[in-house]
Amino acid sequence: MAREEEEEELTAGGPKEVDMFTSVRFLGYLSSVTLLVAVCLGMYVRWEVTDEPMILVIFILGLFVLGIASILHYYFAMEKASLSLFYLWFGFLLGLLCFLNSSTLDQNVKEQVTDYLLLASVTMRIVWALTERICSSVRYKPTLLTSAELLELLGFGIASTTMVLHTSVAIIGLVVALGTLIVDLRVKSLLALPNLACFALVTSLVFFQALDIKANPYALGCFLGRLLCEPLLDVYFSRLGPSERWLPLLSLGRVWRRLSLLPLSLAELAFFVMAALKLGHLKLWYLVIPGFCVFGLFWAICHVVLLITLWGFHTKLNECQRAWRAQRSGSRSLDRVMASRGIRHFCLISERLAFFSLLSTGILGAVSWQASSVLFLSALLVVLPLESLAHGLFHELGSCLGGTCVGYALVVPTAYCSADGQPNLLPPERAQELNVRSTGMLNSIQRLFSHHMIQTFGCDYSTSGVTLEAAQTKLRNFLDLRTADGPRHDTYLVFYSGHAHRGTGAWALAGGESLHLTQLLEWWKEKNADHCSRLILVLDTENSQPWVKEVRRVEGIYIAVQGAELCPSSGDAEDGDAPRLGDFTSEWVEFNCSPDSDAQWSDKGRTVMAAYGVSKRWSDYTLHLPTGSDVAKHWKTHFPKATYPMVHLSNWCCGLNLFWLCSVCLRCFRRFKLAWFPPTVLDTGQGIKLVHS
Repeated sequence: MAREEEEEELTAGGPKEVDMFTSVRFLGYLSSVTLLVAVCLGMYVRWEVTDEPMILVIFILGLFVLGIASILHYYFAMEKASLSLFYLWFGFLLGLLCFLNSSTLDQNVKEQVTDYLLLASVTMRIVWALTERICSSVRYKPTLLTSAELLELLGFGIASTTMVLHTSVAIIGLVVALGTLIVDLRVKSLLALPNLACFALVTSLVFFQALDIKANPYALGCFLGRLLCEPLLDVYFSRLGPSERWLPLLSLGRVWRRLSLLPLSLAELAFFVMAALKLGHLKLWYLVIPGFCVFGLFWAICHVVLLITLWGFHTKLNECQRAWRAQRSGSRSLDRVMASRGIRHFCLISERLAFFSLLSTGILGAVSWQASSVLFLSALLVVLPLESLAHGLFHELGSCLGGTCVGYALVVPTAYCSADGQPNLLPPERAQELNVRSTGMLNSIQRLFSHHMIQTFGCDYSTSGVTLEAAQTKLRNFLDLRTADGPRHDTYLVFYSGHAHRGTGAWALAGGESLHLTQLLEWWKEKNADHCSRLILVLDTENSQPWVKEVRRVEGIYIAVQGAELCPSSGDAEDGDAPRLGDFTSEWVEFNCSPDSDAQWSDKGRTVMAAYGVSKRWSDYTLHLPTGSDVAKHWKTHFPKATYPMVHLSNWCCGLNLFWLCSVCLRCFRRFKLAWFPPTVLDTGQGIKLVHS
């Protein structure tokens, strides 16, 4: 009976879900069947025209491999093995169709039918890929190169071995360049599309003319279209974030990532050697030799710097991976660990260096241009996307990673204040209750610091009060902290819970002393002079509103105050249900640490309210960008003295702001929006959200 009901459910709900999926998949299967027919017909035509027995042997062997793949798939459920054979032989046979081409085939009717079938196959493949993405039936996974793409590239490269060694090496280089370009598109590198345009122009206009073979344009177009259509469409359709797209590289082991520098070094060396062969062309020696010496030296310096930079990046990434594995939790991602370790600042500087490496390669390629050398062209097509990947990696991580943050918490559990402002000692039972609540606040703040990877300067707890001198010393030391690499932290977070004076919001300290907002701002301006860090104050006090209002009039610095507000009706300390200090901290930390939090700060009737205020220039804030001194310090730490002239060139080029007018208009719009239409929840970009009831 249960079986019949299950069958009825499947019958009733099946067709509506399967129809669209089946139609889309059918288009993909039809594309593969059409390609299979085209390959078989093309191989038969070549054997018929040339009467070459080796072609017939390869053709029969291909059918035999196809039969083995079908048996593995349908009888042994070895889908991966069968598909691997299928894609490998498709790539190999497409390569043979492309290279085994002659003028005698131009007028052959069967060859024309083969060409039309190849064109129809790649067209259906593109339509299938586009339809899948429009219908949102594609599940994106972080990957650089799929097994199908790798096997088709491998098969195409193996097919080139049927030609002479010189030509075969050039085609294998072109295949490597194509694979690198696919990775470049899939990770959405900043220069991926210009690289694609360069690849298309060089391949179509120069490469095959220099190769001196008549390739079949339909077979070549089918091969390129099958491999490039999905990565190119995913540049627009993919929903993966930057860190997700680069996850296959970021999650690699230490040894494998360092070994990845070896093929990069070999490719760069091969390109330089091929470019140096231009010196043998003595027709314009008075231009070629000086140009190559100057730009060759510039290229060598840039690429030594690039390799050192990549090695340093892998060293920093190793530290992040160790910290991530040691503190792994479901809510903490690798990119958050990298942000807390200062990877963003490193990548912003490294992006400049990678750009100069790419620029030097382009200049050296133009100076040493050899349209008749296929080895030079293939080497150039390989190194351009490789360097574009390095530049894209640094650009993406520099853009998506948050800045560094350091936090300090001060909890002074006093509830009553005498007429002269001196906190009174509490009865034992009230003191015990307040100590429990204060301990809970400290635990909540430590959870916030740990969840958002905020470097902890300290969490101080004092039942006897804190003197102004002690608070000043502690806060000054805190505001003077810097990252391990030298620059200041992007964000400084101060949490305070204790008594605050009514009317001014000043912190009530021991000995009748007070800490006013103006004093704290003076210390901040002194420590943050000539820097663009920001200060966030979180106050769990009964009188935080004066600071929230006062900070909105502050000019010239980036500061925000998140305050709590207890309802007036809850002032009776004897009421057990009245909100007390610590309730706001508990709710606010839960809201910032739990994505499933259902806290609605704008609900009416809340007993614990929240309000935030930001300085007038808060919307202008951007994460710390490397200054000239930062770049110089980074250079002295990581690179030899011979490369120091590059510092001035890097600072000058990256200091140009060609879109200053647009940035001014955008800045004015953001200030107006934040001043007149402040959001209920303001995301600071550090993972911490300020809220307003």
